[in-house]
Amino acid sequence: MTTFSAKVAWERGEATFIDGRYSRGHEWSFDGGATVAASASPHNVPLPFAISENVDPEEAYVAALSSCHMLFYLWLASKKKITIDSYVDAATGVMETVDGKTMVSRVELYPKVAYTGDRPSREIEQKLHHEAHELCFLANSVKTEITVRID
Repeated sequence: MTTFSAKVAWERGEATFIDGRYSRGHEWSFDGGATVAASASPHNVPLPFAISENVDPEEAYVAALSSCHMLFYLWLASKKKITIDSYVDAATGVMETVDGKTMVSRVELYPKVAYTGDRPSREIEQKLHHEAHELCFLANSVKTEITVRID
């Protein structure tokens, strides 16, 4: 069994708090030393109480799913001796109410992959993306519908 951890820290500062007029800005700290400025999404909490330039949990969720998929795709391609020069995904997530609960119901991945030499056939790319999706720990952990859209 493997465990993972993150420290999430918030402080009230000068805000009165009980009137709801407090900053949602906080920090995420990880064991490798990275610290990320986080906040509630301005889609959910009005400015200035949300901090639009900070990462919000919904964005981080979409990024984590995309990152997990990419890492498995790169690994699978390397095992098949397919050299990848770059991988860029403009992933999107959709938040909506389903069965009375608000959730990120769908995430769409839009990977653009550049290869050294000939590009693999569409069939091989689709197979690699399918395998990457099946292997992704995070995709296996959520009920969000995840779709990979390749050109």
